[in-house]
Amino acid sequence: MALQKKTDNWKLKKWFSIYAPKVFNEAMIGEMPANDDAAAIGRKIVVGLDVLTRNPSHAYTNVVLKITDVNGNAAHTKLVEISQLYSYIRSLVRRYKSVATLVLPVETSDGVKMVVKLLVITKSRTTHSRIVGIRKEMNDITLNLCKERDANTVINSIIEGKMQAELASKLKHIAPLHKIEVKTLQMS
Repeated sequence: MALQKKTDNWKLKKWFSIYAPKVFNEAMIGEMPANDDAAAIGRKIVVGLDVLTRNPSHAYTNVVLKITDVNGNAAHTKLVEISQLYSYIRSLVRRYKSVATLVLPVETSDGVKMVVKLLVITKSRTTHSRIVGIRKEMNDITLNLCKERDANTVINSIIEGKMQAELASKLKHIAPLHKIEVKTLQMS
């Protein structure tokens, strides 16, 4: 009986160029192999936000993208999640400070549903009633900000830190704040 030659699976694969969504100016992220177009669709890619924005201050943020369609050798993606690294969040929380968190499902003016996870750190220890007040006002302000804006504007304001600055200016009357961060933004 003659020996059969094994086919090399890598030679059968096609290479696809991965492009970011319109929010990130459809920049090319990289390349990936796949057997065919259908095998590429649905894959998730984790990229540092600093790679997409070319801003080194975003090095502690990850972006999860999902491939939605393939045209020839170009794979186009949509945004799934933006999240801060655990090590960065851990470095913010210190002794003698209070922390308030909020998980909030929101809907933008163009009907896109998102889940925003916010984190507020005060400059010093704060009473429980003030933490509850911060959380309640943060809830109302965030809902209103998202209702007034479309999804791309909300995403850009979170990336640039404008939303966090607006929240800080409106919440500082309750207690002195050290930092406000959007821990995670998940698209539904």
